Amino acid sequence: MTGGAGSWWNDFLRLLTRDAAAVEFEGPPLAARSRGAAPEVVEELEEGKRLALRVRETLATRRRRESRLTALFETAGDLARLTDLDSVLSAIVRRARQLLGTDVAYLTMHDPERGDTYMRVTAGSTSAAFQRLRLEPGEGLGGLVAQTGMPYFTANYPADPQFRHIGEIDSAVGEEGLTSILGVPLQIGQRVIGVLFAANRTERPFTREEVALLGSLAAHAAVAIDQARLLDETRVALAELNNANRLLQAHSAAVERAAAAHDKMAQLVLTGGGVADVAVSTTEVIGGSLLVLDEQDRELAGVGEPVPVEPAKLAGAVAASRASGRAVRESGCWLAAVSAGTEHLGALVLNGKPDLEEADLRILERAAVVTALLLLARRSEAEVEGRVRGELLDDLLHRADLDPAVLSSRARRLGADLDVAYCVFVADLGDADRRRAAAAASHLARARGGLSGTFDGHLVLLLPGDEPGKAAAGLARELGGRLSAEVTVGGAGPARGATEIEPAHREAGRCLGALRALGRTGDGAGPGDIGFVGLVLSDRPDLAGFVRAELGPVLDYDERRGTGLVHTLEAYFSCGGNLTRTKEVLHVHVNTVTQRLERIAQLIGADWQSPERELELQLALRLHRVRGG
Repeated sequence: MTGGAGSWWNDFLRLLTRDAAAVEFEGPPLAARSRGAAPEVVEELEEGKRLALRVRETLATRRRRESRLTALFETAGDLARLTDLDSVLSAIVRRARQLLGTDVAYLTMHDPERGDTYMRVTAGSTSAAFQRLRLEPGEGLGGLVAQTGMPYFTANYPADPQFRHIGEIDSAVGEEGLTSILGVPLQIGQRVIGVLFAANRTERPFTREEVALLGSLAAHAAVAIDQARLLDETRVALAELNNANRLLQAHSAAVERAAAAHDKMAQLVLTGGGVADVAVSTTEVIGGSLLVLDEQDRELAGVGEPVPVEPAKLAGAVAASRASGRAVRESGCWLAAVSAGTEHLGALVLNGKPDLEEADLRILERAAVVTALLLLARRSEAEVEGRVRGELLDDLLHRADLDPAVLSSRARRLGADLDVAYCVFVADLGDADRRRAAAAASHLARARGGLSGTFDGHLVLLLPGDEPGKAAAGLARELGGRLSAEVTVGGAGPARGATEIEPAHREAGRCLGALRALGRTGDGAGPGDIGFVGLVLSDRPDLAGFVRAELGPVLDYDERRGTGLVHTLEAYFSCGGNLTRTKEVLHVHVNTVTQRLERIAQLIGADWQSPERELELQLALRLHRVRGG
């Protein structure tokens, strides 16, 4: 440099210091020319301008590199803080677009099942078709990057012959309007897991620095993606482990419940518990309310407030449970059949537990098995006790040679006190099942402190009480309902002591015969309930009871009111039912006779003039008069 050129260098340094635009560096040479400076001075200034511009470009490049490195460092920090894979991928694409200043950035991921890559995240994209792209290995720029693991870029993708163009891919790229594209691989070791892209909608070449920058970002992104993937897998594994732990705890709790239920049920069997105890123990373990039914769907025991099931649905569910050997669901309830081999003994109906765990289902089924065992044991006990009671009743009826005191002692051991009033009943079972009838009678006798047995095809019961007629009618209804058949029962008594039972049995048998002869099948009655026939058949005819049964309301009315309704009734019958003759005998007006007869009808029933009632009323009037009435 010669002359005063040093001041011009100062001008260039000042321009560099304030980062002046490139055009401003033309100022010093132009000023020298305008002032007529020597050619060598102008040339020296031109050389200084070129050096200053080179320095300016170098400084600008370093600033850009520093800015990009800073942005890359911040990106690495941002990615490290993200744990969700989708968030990581979105952050990578957004930062790639920002760093390179491109119109669009996007990322494809490898699909190990299909072997291709698919569009996962985009930024700046507007085409739906572009966002749904899938690329086979080697197809287009992205497929080539994924296949080779090398970065590729082009300033004009549609016209670049180095890529294998596919119609669907080119169409989507054209719809998005992309021209220049840069793609770099996302790699974990030697494995390509995806491709990161930056693209512009105008033709623009990518510099080596931009390729390196996007590659660095891709390297950070690959690590972040792998970390996020590992974290997701860890979360999934942890969730599966927690779920397995919950299942294990639930299974352990179920095993403990099952063991507790087993212990309770075993204890019940060993200590002589009943089906009601099984129901209580079952609901204590699995909850809900439980209904225990017998083979006729009658309630044996219940806990809580069970909801009844329609008979048709109940029958179908029982059949399904028996066929499968498992509890079945019906109408919001769980039902387990109670069976012993092919014999149906009943069912357990559980409600209030719509979703029953497998372990609790097994507990319900075990309860059904224990219930069957208890029912069979109870039946065996009842059969043994029934035989003992039947043998005692047989001796009472047919062994007059035995000591009454011995018979009474045997009865007391069975809970029957023959010194109190007893009635004897003989029942005709009709078409009823004999075994079930004997079991029902044995249950009644045991529950009421009596005896039962089957003799000469008839069921015989000895039960405490002193009203054979009323008890016989109730017994006919009860047995008929249990057996779903017409049961006719004749009763007699009361009898006290072992020696009075056999005569009462004969009288009850005659009463049964009278009921059948009178067509009263399915009814129950004692001698006093079958009119004068009872007087004829009875070994100890109750005349006062017969009179009272027929005329009691009329006699009571006369006694209270001082009237003569009984005398009017006798006069009416003696006159053959003729009102005119009756009023003459009584010396009253015919209307008075009519009024008295209407009152009698109110007292003893409107059918008192039927042939059967007239016969019994006339007999009762005769007996009343003979006995001093």
